Amino acid sequence: MRENSERLYERSRSVMPGGVSSPIRAFAPFPSFIKRADGPLLFDVDGNRLVDLCLGYGPMILGHGHPAVFEEVMRQAHEGLLYGAPSPQELEFAEKLVGRVPGADMMRLANSGGEATMHALRLARGFTGRNGVVKAVGGFHGAHDALLVKPGSAAMERCLPGSAGVPAEAVEATSLMEFNDPDSAASILEKGDVAAVIVEPVMGNCGVVPPAPGYLRELRRLTEENGTLLIFDEVITGLRVSSGGAQELYGVEADLCTMGKAIGGGLPAGALLGRREIMEMVSPSGPVYVAGTFSGNPMTAAAGLAVLNHLDAATYRSLDSKGDKVAGGLRDIIADRGVKACVNSVGSMFQVFLGADQVCNGSDAAACDAAAFRALFLHMLEQGYYLPPSQFESNFLCTEHHNQHLDGLLEAFDSGLREVDPSV
Repeated sequence: MRENSERLYERSRSVMPGGVSSPIRAFAPFPSFIKRADGPLLFDVDGNRLVDLCLGYGPMILGHGHPAVFEEVMRQAHEGLLYGAPSPQELEFAEKLVGRVPGADMMRLANSGGEATMHALRLARGFTGRNGVVKAVGGFHGAHDALLVKPGSAAMERCLPGSAGVPAEAVEATSLMEFNDPDSAASILEKGDVAAVIVEPVMGNCGVVPPAPGYLRELRRLTEENGTLLIFDEVITGLRVSSGGAQELYGVEADLCTMGKAIGGGLPAGALLGRREIMEMVSPSGPVYVAGTFSGNPMTAAAGLAVLNHLDAATYRSLDSKGDKVAGGLRDIIADRGVKACVNSVGSMFQVFLGADQVCNGSDAAACDAAAFRALFLHMLEQGYYLPPSQFESNFLCTEHHNQHLDGLLEAFDSGLREVDPSV
Protein backbone atom coordinates (compact mmCIF):
# COMPACT_ATOMS: atom_id res chain seq x y z
CA MET A 1 0.00 0.00 0.00
CA ARG A 2 1.50 3.31 -1.08
CA GLU A 3 -1.41 5.75 -1.04
CA ASN A 4 0.51 8.48 0.81
CA SER A 5 3.40 8.28 -1.64
CA GLU A 6 0.96 8.61 -4.53
CA ARG A 7 -0.66 11.64 -2.92
CA LEU A 8 2.69 13.33 -2.30
CA TYR A 9 3.80 12.55 -5.83
CA GLU A 10 0.78 14.32 -7.27
CA ARG A 11 1.61 17.36 -5.14
CA SER A 12 5.29 17.30 -6.08
CA ARG A 13 4.58 17.25 -9.82
CA SER A 14 3.20 20.79 -9.57
CA VAL A 15 6.43 22.23 -8.16
CA MET A 16 9.19 19.85 -9.35
CA PRO A 17 9.68 18.59 -12.94
CA GLY A 18 8.51 15.01 -12.98
CA GLY A 19 7.91 15.25 -9.24
CA VAL A 20 11.57 14.58 -8.37
CA SER A 21 14.86 16.41 -7.89
CA SER A 22 16.82 13.89 -9.96
CA PRO A 23 15.51 11.67 -12.78
CA ILE A 24 17.07 8.51 -11.35
CA ARG A 25 14.53 8.63 -8.49
CA ALA A 26 11.50 8.50 -10.77
CA PHE A 27 9.66 5.31 -11.68
CA ALA A 28 6.16 4.41 -12.80
CA PRO A 29 3.52 4.59 -11.55
CA PHE A 30 5.03 6.84 -8.85
CA PRO A 31 8.12 6.83 -6.60
CA SER A 32 8.12 5.95 -2.93
CA PHE A 33 8.50 8.88 -0.56
CA ILE A 34 10.83 7.99 2.31
CA LYS A 35 10.20 9.28 5.82
CA ARG A 36 13.21 7.92 7.67
CA ALA A 37 16.09 5.44 7.46
CA ASP A 38 17.91 3.27 9.97
CA GLY A 39 20.81 0.89 9.35
CA PRO A 40 19.97 -1.14 6.21
CA LEU A 41 16.33 -0.06 6.22
CA LEU A 42 14.11 2.63 4.73
CA PHE A 43 10.64 3.47 6.01
CA ASP A 44 8.25 5.17 3.60
CA VAL A 45 5.39 7.55 4.36
CA ASP A 46 2.94 4.65 4.23
CA GLY A 47 4.75 2.75 6.97
CA ASN A 48 6.34 0.19 4.66
CA ARG A 49 9.66 -1.24 5.84
CA LEU A 50 12.14 -1.63 2.97
CA VAL A 51 15.54 -3.30 2.92
CA ASP A 52 17.71 -0.74 1.15
CA LEU A 53 19.90 -1.96 -1.71
CA CYS A 54 20.13 1.52 -3.23
CA LEU A 55 21.85 3.15 -0.25
CA GLY A 56 21.53 6.64 -1.69
CA TYR A 57 23.09 5.28 -4.94
CA GLY A 58 26.16 4.15 -3.05
CA PRO A 59 27.21 6.59 -0.33
CA MET A 60 25.79 4.76 2.71
CA ILE A 61 28.46 2.10 2.97
CA LEU A 62 28.01 2.03 6.78
CA GLY A 63 24.24 2.07 6.51
CA HIS A 64 21.92 4.86 7.63
CA GLY A 65 22.49 6.64 10.92
CA HIS A 66 25.69 4.82 11.84
CA PRO A 67 26.62 5.94 15.38
CA ALA A 68 30.21 6.82 14.44
CA VAL A 69 29.05 9.16 11.67
CA PHE A 70 26.03 10.53 13.52
CA GLU A 71 28.05 11.48 16.61
CA GLU A 72 30.71 13.31 14.61
CA VAL A 73 28.15 15.18 12.51
CA MET A 74 26.22 16.28 15.62
CA ARG A 75 29.44 17.34 17.36
CA GLN A 76 30.44 19.42 14.35
CA ALA A 77 26.95 20.92 14.02
CA HIS A 78 27.34 22.41 17.49
CA GLU A 79 30.66 23.96 16.47
CA GLY A 80 29.50 25.38 13.15
CA LEU A 81 27.93 24.30 9.87
CA LEU A 82 30.02 26.37 7.46
CA TYR A 83 33.05 28.61 7.92
CA GLY A 84 34.09 29.81 4.47
CA ALA A 85 37.64 29.27 5.69
CA PRO A 86 40.01 26.33 6.13
CA SER A 87 39.48 24.06 9.13
CA PRO A 88 41.60 21.43 10.91
CA GLN A 89 39.08 18.70 10.13
CA GLU A 90 39.18 19.55 6.42
CA LEU A 91 42.97 19.19 6.47
CA GLU A 92 42.84 15.90 8.38
CA PHE A 93 40.23 14.55 5.96
CA ALA A 94 42.40 15.47 2.97
CA GLU A 95 45.53 13.96 4.53
CA LYS A 96 43.82 10.66 5.29
CA LEU A 97 42.15 10.36 1.91
CA VAL A 98 45.35 11.17 0.00
CA GLY A 99 47.14 8.62 2.16
CA ARG A 100 44.76 5.87 1.05
CA VAL A 101 44.73 6.45 -2.70
CA PRO A 102 47.67 5.04 -4.73
CA GLY A 103 49.43 7.67 -6.81
CA ALA A 104 47.66 10.61 -5.17
CA ASP A 105 49.90 13.36 -3.82
CA MET A 106 47.38 16.19 -3.49
CA MET A 107 43.63 16.76 -3.64
CA ARG A 108 41.00 19.47 -3.99
CA LEU A 109 37.67 18.93 -2.28
CA ALA A 110 34.40 19.57 -4.12
CA ASN A 111 30.70 19.19 -3.41
CA SER A 112 29.76 16.22 -5.59
CA GLY A 113 31.24 13.61 -7.86
CA GLY A 114 29.90 15.40 -10.92
CA GLU A 115 31.57 18.61 -9.83
CA ALA A 116 34.85 16.75 -9.28
CA THR A 117 34.80 15.24 -12.79
CA MET A 118 34.07 18.67 -14.28
CA HIS A 119 37.15 20.02 -12.49
CA ALA A 120 39.20 17.00 -13.61
CA LEU A 121 38.50 17.68 -17.28
CA ARG A 122 39.40 21.35 -16.96
CA LEU A 123 42.61 20.45 -15.16
CA ALA A 124 43.57 17.82 -17.75
CA ARG A 125 43.08 20.33 -20.57
CA GLY A 126 44.98 23.01 -18.70
CA PHE A 127 47.89 20.68 -17.94
CA THR A 128 48.24 19.14 -21.40
CA GLY A 129 47.23 22.11 -23.55
CA ARG A 130 44.96 19.76 -25.50
CA ASN A 131 41.18 19.75 -25.92
CA GLY A 132 40.13 16.17 -26.74
CA VAL A 133 38.47 13.88 -24.21
CA VAL A 134 37.66 10.17 -24.52
CA LYS A 135 34.94 8.45 -22.50
CA ALA A 136 33.30 5.04 -22.61
CA VAL A 137 29.88 4.35 -24.06
CA GLY A 138 27.54 4.10 -21.06
CA GLY A 139 29.91 5.91 -18.72
CA PHE A 140 28.33 8.69 -16.69
CA HIS A 141 30.61 11.33 -15.21
CA GLY A 142 28.15 13.97 -14.09
CA ALA A 143 25.59 16.02 -15.97
CA HIS A 144 27.98 18.60 -17.42
CA ASP A 145 27.90 19.29 -21.12
CA ALA A 146 31.22 17.92 -22.37
CA LEU A 147 30.56 14.39 -21.11
CA LEU A 148 26.83 14.09 -21.67
CA VAL A 149 27.30 11.93 -24.77
CA LYS A 150 25.82 8.41 -24.68
CA PRO A 151 25.86 8.57 -20.89
CA GLY A 152 24.92 5.87 -18.45
CA SER A 153 22.72 6.05 -15.36
CA ALA A 154 19.09 7.00 -15.94
CA ALA A 155 20.17 8.95 -19.03
CA MET A 156 20.61 5.65 -20.86
CA GLU A 157 16.83 5.37 -20.84
CA ARG A 158 15.87 9.00 -21.02
CA CYS A 159 18.09 11.07 -23.31
CA LEU A 160 20.26 9.12 -25.71
CA PRO A 161 22.53 10.16 -27.31
CA GLY A 162 22.95 13.18 -25.02
CA SER A 163 20.56 15.81 -23.77
CA ALA A 164 18.55 18.68 -25.12
CA GLY A 165 20.27 21.94 -24.33
CA VAL A 166 23.79 20.66 -24.92
CA PRO A 167 25.26 22.64 -27.84
CA ALA A 168 27.10 20.68 -30.50
CA GLU A 169 30.30 22.62 -29.90
CA ALA A 170 30.32 21.50 -26.24
CA VAL A 171 30.80 17.85 -27.24
CA GLU A 172 32.70 18.16 -30.52
CA ALA A 173 35.98 17.36 -28.73
CA THR A 174 34.50 14.31 -26.95
CA SER A 175 35.14 10.87 -28.45
CA LEU A 176 33.58 7.54 -27.51
CA MET A 177 35.36 4.27 -26.87
CA GLU A 178 33.95 0.90 -25.87
CA PHE A 179 34.79 -0.25 -22.35
CA ASN A 180 36.96 -3.38 -22.17
CA ASP A 181 38.14 -2.83 -25.76
CA PRO A 182 41.66 -1.34 -25.73
CA ASP A 183 41.76 -1.18 -29.53
CA SER A 184 38.80 1.20 -29.40
CA ALA A 185 40.83 3.57 -27.22
CA ALA A 186 44.02 3.12 -29.23
CA SER A 187 42.38 4.12 -32.53
CA ILE A 188 41.32 7.45 -31.00
CA LEU A 189 44.50 8.20 -29.09
CA GLU A 190 46.75 7.73 -32.12
CA LYS A 191 45.01 10.68 -33.78
CA GLY A 192 46.47 13.01 -31.14
CA ASP A 193 45.11 16.10 -29.33
CA VAL A 194 43.55 14.02 -26.53
CA ALA A 195 43.93 15.62 -23.12
CA ALA A 196 42.43 12.76 -21.14
CA VAL A 197 40.72 9.42 -21.12
CA ILE A 198 38.11 9.41 -18.36
CA VAL A 199 36.71 6.06 -17.35
CA GLU A 200 35.04 4.34 -14.44
CA PRO A 201 37.47 1.52 -13.59
CA VAL A 202 34.38 -0.48 -12.69
CA MET A 203 31.48 0.85 -14.70
CA GLY A 204 28.68 1.58 -12.25
CA ASN A 205 26.28 3.72 -14.24
CA CYS A 206 25.17 1.09 -16.73
CA GLY A 207 24.86 -1.55 -14.08
CA VAL A 208 28.05 -3.12 -12.73
CA VAL A 209 30.62 -3.88 -15.45
CA PRO A 210 34.05 -5.02 -14.17
CA PRO A 211 37.21 -4.47 -16.21
CA ALA A 212 38.47 -7.47 -18.13
CA PRO A 213 41.84 -8.82 -16.94
CA GLY A 214 44.60 -6.48 -18.10
CA TYR A 215 42.25 -3.86 -19.56
CA LEU A 216 43.05 -1.06 -17.12
CA ARG A 217 46.76 -1.74 -17.37
CA GLU A 218 46.55 -1.51 -21.16
CA LEU A 219 44.67 1.80 -20.89
CA ARG A 220 47.48 3.01 -18.64
CA ARG A 221 50.08 2.00 -21.24
CA LEU A 222 48.21 3.58 -24.15
CA THR A 223 47.68 6.92 -22.41
CA GLU A 224 51.31 7.13 -21.33
CA GLU A 225 52.49 6.40 -24.88
CA ASN A 226 50.33 9.20 -26.26
CA GLY A 227 51.01 11.85 -23.60
CA THR A 228 47.39 11.65 -22.47
CA LEU A 229 46.20 11.80 -18.86
CA LEU A 230 44.27 8.84 -17.49
CA ILE A 231 41.41 9.84 -15.19
CA PHE A 232 39.70 7.20 -13.09
CA ASP A 233 36.20 8.24 -12.14
CA GLU A 234 35.99 6.58 -8.73
CA VAL A 235 32.91 8.45 -7.58
CA ILE A 236 31.26 5.05 -7.06
CA THR A 237 34.25 2.79 -6.44
CA GLY A 238 36.20 5.14 -4.15
CA LEU A 239 36.14 3.60 -0.64
CA ARG A 240 33.52 1.16 -1.96
CA VAL A 241 35.61 -1.64 -3.52
CA SER A 242 38.66 -1.27 -1.25
CA SER A 243 40.31 1.17 1.12
CA GLY A 244 42.21 2.71 -1.79
CA GLY A 245 39.46 2.29 -4.36
CA ALA A 246 39.78 0.52 -7.69
CA GLN A 247 43.36 1.72 -8.13
CA GLU A 248 44.37 -0.34 -5.12
CA LEU A 249 42.12 -3.27 -6.06
CA TYR A 250 43.47 -3.60 -9.61
CA GLY A 251 47.00 -2.28 -9.06
CA VAL A 252 46.78 0.46 -11.70
CA GLU A 253 47.47 4.12 -10.91
CA ALA A 254 45.75 6.92 -12.80
CA ASP A 255 47.11 10.44 -13.24
CA LEU A 256 43.95 11.89 -11.71
CA CYS A 257 40.97 10.36 -9.99
CA THR A 258 37.65 11.67 -8.76
CA MET A 259 35.69 10.54 -5.73
CA GLY A 260 32.34 11.25 -4.14
CA LYS A 261 29.45 9.28 -2.63
CA ALA A 262 30.99 7.10 0.13
CA ILE A 263 33.67 9.64 1.12
CA GLY A 264 30.97 11.99 2.47
CA GLY A 265 29.21 9.60 4.83
CA GLY A 266 25.84 10.68 3.43
CA LEU A 267 26.61 14.39 3.10
CA PRO A 268 27.40 16.02 -0.28
CA ALA A 269 31.03 15.40 -1.13
CA GLY A 270 33.46 15.23 -4.00
CA ALA A 271 37.21 15.14 -4.42
CA LEU A 272 39.78 15.50 -7.19
CA LEU A 273 43.07 13.71 -6.46
CA GLY A 274 46.24 13.29 -8.46
CA ARG A 275 49.94 13.64 -9.01
CA ARG A 276 51.57 16.70 -7.52
CA GLU A 277 52.84 18.17 -10.79
CA ILE A 278 49.29 18.13 -12.18
CA MET A 279 47.46 19.22 -9.05
CA GLU A 280 49.76 22.22 -8.58
CA MET A 281 48.16 23.64 -11.73
CA VAL A 282 44.99 24.21 -9.65
CA SER A 283 44.37 27.76 -8.44
CA PRO A 284 45.66 29.50 -6.41
CA SER A 285 48.88 27.53 -7.05
CA GLY A 286 48.31 27.53 -10.81
CA PRO A 287 46.13 28.88 -13.61
CA VAL A 288 43.29 26.28 -13.62
CA TYR A 289 40.35 27.74 -11.73
CA VAL A 290 38.55 25.35 -9.36
CA ALA A 291 36.28 26.71 -6.64
CA GLY A 292 33.13 26.13 -4.60
CA THR A 293 31.51 27.86 -1.62
CA PHE A 294 30.75 24.60 0.19
CA SER A 295 33.90 22.72 -0.85
CA GLY A 296 35.66 21.17 2.12
CA ASN A 297 32.94 22.30 4.51
CA PRO A 298 33.42 21.11 8.11
CA MET A 299 30.21 19.03 8.21
CA THR A 300 31.25 16.86 5.27
CA ALA A 301 34.80 16.63 6.61
CA ALA A 302 33.50 15.41 9.97
CA ALA A 303 31.29 12.77 8.36
CA GLY A 304 34.00 11.72 5.94
CA LEU A 305 36.56 11.31 8.70
CA ALA A 306 34.17 9.08 10.62
CA VAL A 307 33.76 6.85 7.56
CA LEU A 308 37.49 6.72 6.87
CA ASN A 309 38.25 5.80 10.47
CA HIS A 310 35.67 3.00 10.46
CA LEU A 311 36.56 1.26 7.20
CA ASP A 312 39.32 -1.23 8.02
CA ALA A 313 40.48 -4.48 6.43
CA ALA A 314 38.00 -6.58 8.42
CA THR A 315 35.13 -4.38 7.25
CA TYR A 316 36.07 -4.88 3.60
CA ARG A 317 36.39 -8.64 4.08
CA SER A 318 32.89 -8.70 5.53
CA LEU A 319 31.45 -6.57 2.71
CA ASP A 320 33.12 -8.73 0.07
CA SER A 321 31.77 -11.87 1.72
CA LYS A 322 28.23 -10.48 1.62
CA GLY A 323 28.68 -9.53 -2.02
CA ASP A 324 29.90 -13.03 -2.87
CA LYS A 325 26.91 -14.58 -1.11
CA VAL A 326 24.38 -12.42 -2.96
CA ALA A 327 26.01 -12.69 -6.39
CA GLY A 328 26.50 -16.43 -6.04
CA GLY A 329 22.95 -16.92 -4.85
CA LEU A 330 21.53 -14.89 -7.72
CA ARG A 331 23.55 -16.86 -10.26
CA ASP A 332 22.33 -20.15 -8.78
CA ILE A 333 18.71 -19.04 -9.02
CA ILE A 334 19.15 -17.91 -12.63
CA ALA A 335 20.76 -21.24 -13.53
CA ASP A 336 18.08 -23.26 -11.72
CA ARG A 337 15.27 -21.33 -13.43
CA GLY A 338 16.87 -21.47 -16.88
CA VAL A 339 16.44 -17.74 -17.38
CA LYS A 340 18.55 -15.77 -19.84
CA ALA A 341 20.26 -13.37 -17.46
CA CYS A 342 23.63 -12.70 -15.87
CA VAL A 343 24.98 -11.19 -12.68
CA ASN A 344 27.96 -8.83 -12.54
CA SER A 345 29.55 -7.99 -9.22
CA VAL A 346 32.63 -6.43 -7.65
CA GLY A 347 32.84 -6.59 -3.88
CA SER A 348 29.67 -5.08 -2.42
CA MET A 349 28.37 -3.86 -5.81
CA PHE A 350 26.14 -6.06 -7.99
CA GLN A 351 23.55 -5.97 -10.75
CA VAL A 352 21.33 -8.46 -12.55
CA PHE A 353 21.04 -8.06 -16.32
CA LEU A 354 17.93 -9.65 -17.78
CA GLY A 355 17.97 -10.91 -21.36
CA ALA A 356 21.77 -11.18 -21.63
CA ASP A 357 24.27 -14.00 -21.21
CA GLN A 358 27.06 -11.52 -20.47
CA VAL A 359 27.53 -7.77 -20.15
CA CYS A 360 31.05 -6.48 -20.81
CA ASN A 361 30.43 -2.85 -21.81
CA GLY A 362 27.84 -0.12 -22.11
CA SER A 363 26.51 -1.35 -25.43
CA ASP A 364 25.87 -4.80 -23.96
CA ALA A 365 24.02 -3.20 -21.05
CA ALA A 366 21.87 -1.07 -23.35
CA ALA A 367 20.69 -4.22 -25.15
CA CYS A 368 19.29 -5.81 -21.97
CA ASP A 369 15.58 -6.17 -21.23
CA ALA A 370 14.90 -2.95 -19.33
CA ALA A 371 11.13 -3.53 -19.36
CA ALA A 372 11.53 -6.89 -17.63
CA PHE A 373 13.85 -5.29 -15.10
CA ARG A 374 11.24 -2.65 -14.27
CA ALA A 375 8.72 -5.41 -13.61
CA LEU A 376 11.24 -7.16 -11.38
CA PHE A 377 11.96 -3.91 -9.55
CA LEU A 378 8.26 -3.38 -8.75
CA HIS A 379 7.97 -6.96 -7.51
CA MET A 380 10.99 -6.48 -5.24
CA LEU A 381 9.45 -3.26 -3.92
CA GLU A 382 6.25 -5.10 -3.07
CA GLN A 383 8.33 -7.72 -1.26
CA GLY A 384 10.03 -5.04 0.84
CA TYR A 385 13.30 -4.55 -1.05
CA TYR A 386 14.24 -1.14 -2.43
CA LEU A 387 16.57 -1.40 -5.43
CA PRO A 388 17.68 1.39 -7.74
CA PRO A 389 14.74 1.55 -10.17
CA SER A 390 16.82 1.34 -13.36
CA GLN A 391 18.54 -1.56 -15.07
CA PHE A 392 21.44 0.84 -15.59
CA GLU A 393 22.30 1.47 -11.93
CA SER A 394 24.16 -0.56 -9.33
CA ASN A 395 22.90 -2.31 -6.21
CA PHE A 396 24.95 -1.89 -3.07
CA LEU A 397 25.45 -3.67 0.24
CA CYS A 398 26.44 -2.03 3.51
CA THR A 399 27.97 -3.13 6.80
CA GLU A 400 24.50 -3.33 8.35
CA HIS A 401 23.04 -5.88 5.93
CA HIS A 402 22.88 -9.23 7.71
CA ASN A 403 22.09 -12.78 6.63
CA GLN A 404 18.34 -12.41 7.11
CA HIS A 405 18.32 -9.45 4.72
CA LEU A 406 20.41 -11.29 2.14
CA ASP A 407 18.43 -14.53 2.40
CA GLY A 408 15.18 -12.61 2.01
CA LEU A 409 16.60 -10.78 -1.02
CA LEU A 410 17.35 -14.07 -2.75
CA GLU A 411 13.90 -15.47 -1.96
CA ALA A 412 12.22 -12.32 -3.30
CA PHE A 413 14.34 -12.44 -6.44
CA ASP A 414 13.43 -16.08 -7.04
CA SER A 415 9.71 -15.33 -6.82
CA GLY A 416 10.24 -12.21 -8.93
CA LEU A 417 11.73 -14.21 -11.80
CA ARG A 418 8.61 -16.39 -11.85
CA GLU A 419 6.45 -13.27 -12.01
CA VAL A 420 8.46 -11.69 -14.82
CA ASP A 421 8.54 -14.98 -16.76
CA PRO A 422 5.76 -17.37 -15.65
CA SER A 423 7.33 -20.15 -17.73
CA VAL A 424 10.07 -20.55 -15.13
